[in-house]
Amino acid sequence: MASWYKANIRYQKEDNAGALQTINECYLIDSVSFTEAEARAYKQIVTGASDFSVTAINKMRLSDLFTYEDGERWFKAKVIYYSVDEKSGKDKKVVNYMLVNADGIDQALQRITESLRTMLIPYETTDLNLTTILDVFPYMVDEEEEEIPDNLRPLSEVLAERSKENSQEENIP
Repeated sequence: MASWYKANIRYQKEDNAGALQTINECYLIDSVSFTEAEARAYKQIVTGASDFSVTAINKMRLSDLFTYEDGERWFKAKVIYYSVDEKSGKDKKVVNYMLVNADGIDQALQRITESLRTMLIPYETTDLNLTTILDVFPYMVDEEEEEIPDNLRPLSEVLAERSKENSQEENIP
């Protein structure tokens, strides 16, 4: 299950009139901890500004994230599931928060409904709010392999060399 962190960044940008303007932006990052979220924020959110800084990182409670190719804005939906407590027989409400990208609130509601259409238990979407999140960075494994230092060799080479040596020893009378 993903752990989502909302990172707020601040930097200064020169506007058309030549005056410096402070820009605050918000991004959502999937990471293991606050420390990793901050490191990924510095790595992925490059603005070209010299005084770029992460001003706040907060854990965001999300049960699901629905991404679509189109949709410029991110909406946070509060979805309540209704279930029956087996022991007491009473109705139980389970609150979940979900994020979806869409062009407008109607499209966001439509996409939430579409994404949850296979649910077998009853639910209702009670809140749908526009967020300040500009982009979402899910966790991806780095495709770049770490470079092997000069004093070390790959394990496959060492094992191949050992098996070659063992086979040569067996052939010695």
